[in-house]
Amino acid sequence: MFNRRQKVFCIGTGKTGTTTLGVTLTKLGYTLGNQEQAELLIDAWHDREFIPIISYCKSANAFQDIPFSLPHTYEALDNHFPKAKFILTERDSAEQWYRSLTRFHAKLWSNTNEVPTKEELQAASYRHPGYAYKAHKYIYNTSDDDLYNEEKLKSFYLQHNSKIKEYFTGREDKLLIINVSKKGDFAKLCDFLGVKTSLTEFPWENKT
Repeated sequence: MFNRRQKVFCIGTGKTGTTTLGVTLTKLGYTLGNQEQAELLIDAWHDREFIPIISYCKSANAFQDIPFSLPHTYEALDNHFPKAKFILTERDSAEQWYRSLTRFHAKLWSNTNEVPTKEELQAASYRHPGYAYKAHKYIYNTSDDDLYNEEKLKSFYLQHNSKIKEYFTGREDKLLIINVSKKGDFAKLCDFLGVKTSLTEFPWENKT
């Protein structure tokens, strides 16, 4: 049974179809949290202060990307919102995810079509100057001379997904794992949320 008051958290990392999922949820009747406001909570996430994040969740009933896509947040949210649903979006492989992420960041912030440098991330105006660099360091903890270290980023992606699956083991009613590029996963989403709709597939958004 569809419950519009039920909280839904999209906890897959960026570049796994989270924008597509967010648009889909709005089309299914959910109110999506303001992404800019949410992303400014990254300092609270870094300090493991989840009260501001939980307070922000009063603003809507569906949420995506930072800080919801980051480690540990889902645990705090699960404890505070015991009836919430969680959706983990994945790509076909860690390699596919890494290539999508690096291409997207190069397009946004690099002057050479290569991955951004420390200086380019620090100068990026996204949210506010310095935010892109700070967020990248918070999340991936890579060195300044190799910010997009392939091994470390792939390891982060794989560990994040693995820990989520382990955390929700035995609670399949709480966690849905989907790939928005796979035929049939839209129906899985609707079944998981108890939603009936005339839509038949995901509205593909923000494709790199």
